[in-house]
Amino acid sequence: MRTRIQNLTGRKTIIITALSLILLTAAIFNAFKYYMKVQPVFGQPIYQGSDKSKGVAITCNVDWGSEYLPGMLEVFKVAQINAAFFVTGKWAEENAQLTRLIADYGHTIGNHGYSHRDHSKLDYRQNESEIAKAQQVLQEITGITPKYFAPPSGAYNKDTVRAAEDLGCKVILWSIDTIDWKRDGVDRIVSRVDKKLHGGGIILMHPTDQTLEALPDIINNITERGFEILSLEDIVNSIEN
Repeated sequence: MRTRIQNLTGRKTIIITALSLILLTAAIFNAFKYYMKVQPVFGQPIYQGSDKSKGVAITCNVDWGSEYLPGMLEVFKVAQINAAFFVTGKWAEENAQLTRLIADYGHTIGNHGYSHRDHSKLDYRQNESEIAKAQQVLQEITGITPKYFAPPSGAYNKDTVRAAEDLGCKVILWSIDTIDWKRDGVDRIVSRVDKKLHGGGIILMHPTDQTLEALPDIINNITERGFEILSLEDIVNSIEN
């Protein structure tokens, strides 16, 4: 009889312990979900904003194509759009006046590294050096310290993200790619945006002749479908809020 009572007591203890562990695990999981909801996104690139948003952002990576930038700036000015231009430090040094003009138009100035290297093949020190050098050049030319970094070709590794964040920059990629660098036709550029358009989207483009020609149609299509073109900061903030 005593052995039976001991066995029952032992089973009861095991059940109570198991239930306690389940409840503790659930509490930790809920706390983690709450933490992730209220905390900014760190340790990984940002591809898009909240899918609940009806806004999208336009970004433009710049390491060439200077001749098409003034035209793009005029299109954005007429449409009252704040775009984000990710500029390499080397290009900015060679085109200081145009870099200042982008900033004067009220656009976001982003860091695109100094010399357009493949950041996925760089270690922490090399990533930090490339990003920091561009950061200094852009601050000296525009008076603005960039808070976003877009790695060339979207190539990055964990050291890239860590170095960028240590320098005060969030890593930005994209969810809608125009692939305009192919220069395979204005209609294709417009279609690529239209097919993948979604709330919170980050659109990537470059300064090419076909991009400049496609830009008015891209903007019209976005607004006609009920989306609003917002600043990159607004799109990023939609995640954190």
